[in-house]
Amino acid sequence: MKKIIVVGGSKGIGEAIVNALVDNNSIINISRTAPSLSHANLKHYDCDVLNDELPEIENADTLIYCPGSINLKPISRLKLEDFREDFEINVVGAVKAIQQYLPKLKNGKNPSILLFSTVATKLGMPFHASVAAAKSAVEGITKSLGAELAPTIRVNAIAPTVTDTDLASKLLRNERMIENITERHPLKKFLKPEEVSDLATFLISDKAQSISGQIFELDCGIVNFKI
Repeated sequence: MKKIIVVGGSKGIGEAIVNALVDNNSIINISRTAPSLSHANLKHYDCDVLNDELPEIENADTLIYCPGSINLKPISRLKLEDFREDFEINVVGAVKAIQQYLPKLKNGKNPSILLFSTVATKLGMPFHASVAAAKSAVEGITKSLGAELAPTIRVNAIAPTVTDTDLASKLLRNERMIENITERHPLKKFLKPEEVSDLATFLISDKAQSISGQIFELDCGIVNFKI
């Protein structure tokens, strides 16, 4: 049974990851709201990762940092504060969690760190300047720390396309928008949170011990295909 720290496991992709892992692992969730799930293997800490001190945890094998943002505006409407906020949520929060729990992870069993990017770092899309900049930094951290922490700790990231979560609700708020997003993807679909959690579960497992420093595009074909 692994000891897994999930930051942001109460909603969206983080919630799906907690649900997928909780039966066979000891899960510590750190977020501002408690998960709806109640389970003997799940412990929750009420914490704002950017503003509060992170809880002391005795030991850990895996750290998964899930918080993110979808702040889509034309560059003329993006304020410098938007860039700062997106960077804080996506990058600074992840670095804070990594620095806090790195000593524990170094003593873990086949330890790993999993972060989250977006397809917008590879596929230029209008109105994505702020989030794409922040997530590009996440990808840089993934590769840099993958090298720095080898061979002890593996570090990977998942870059999903649009995923049916509360965070993406503005992009999926009516049938026309759902149809347009579906048609934009070569596989004629977008993601469910459970699909992302399936990949996350694999990447932190012992089956992925030879994988580190990688960014996995979970994209329904939108980045690499033109059909």
